[in-house]
Amino acid sequence: MKYSKALLNLLFFFIVLNAGMVWAFDDIDITIVDDNGRAFAMYPASSRHGNRHRAYLEAERDAAYNIRIYNRSQRRIGLVVAVDGRNIISGRHSNLSRRERMYVLNAGEEASYSGWRTGRNRVNRFYFTDAADSYADTWNDTADIGIIAVAVYPERQRRRDGHKYRSQKWRQHTPSPEAGAGTGFGEEEYSPSRKVKFRAQKHASSRHFIQYEWRRSLCRKGIIHCRPHSRRHFRERDNGFAQPPPGYR
Repeated sequence: MKYSKALLNLLFFFIVLNAGMVWAFDDIDITIVDDNGRAFAMYPASSRHGNRHRAYLEAERDAAYNIRIYNRSQRRIGLVVAVDGRNIISGRHSNLSRRERMYVLNAGEEASYSGWRTGRNRVNRFYFTDAADSYADTWNDTADIGIIAVAVYPERQRRRDGHKYRSQKWRQHTPSPEAGAGTGFGEEEYSPSRKVKFRAQKHASSRHFIQYEWRRSLCRKGIIHCRPHSRRHFRERDNGFAQPPPGYR
């Protein structure tokens, strides 16, 4: 199911909160980190929908990133993860459905998802780039570029054993504004996984949407408070006369 930008403005009444590094909830924690473990600045927004959560993230051009998720609950969960409207395991268009491929996390387990899964033991890296250079754009699937989405599906019936990595799915979100940031199909790297048995509940317990944009876009929207780069304050030399322009000698 797709949401138009206008509809989302009605569905989500939000007030931007202070920037954070870890997006924490009752069921999961979500952090977007670079390869050194540094978290990208995230700005959560409050929502009227209890199980749908929204946040902004400041994207950094050409930076590789990882989606780090920690299962805070006491049971296994299935995670449908989509980037720019594409399921990160199958690469197909995603609606965050429980029938899509998903990753599985045990209770108290944490995992990082670093790229598009192109095989059992390999992924191609996520990195921030222009929307026109994104993986989704190559498939002409541009409606949700600029969105990282996670749908959490608790296990329907507890199964014996079970580790991480399986399929997961998500439901599509709002389009990224203007010609902004997207996620590219980066270098291949080793990333082992294995298939496990998992029966997801019919409905997701929560859905999380991270809208990532370049800093200038976040400044323009007022999501972050940006000061002018160089302005000389009159207090420095306030003698009642006009001050020379910056750089004047």
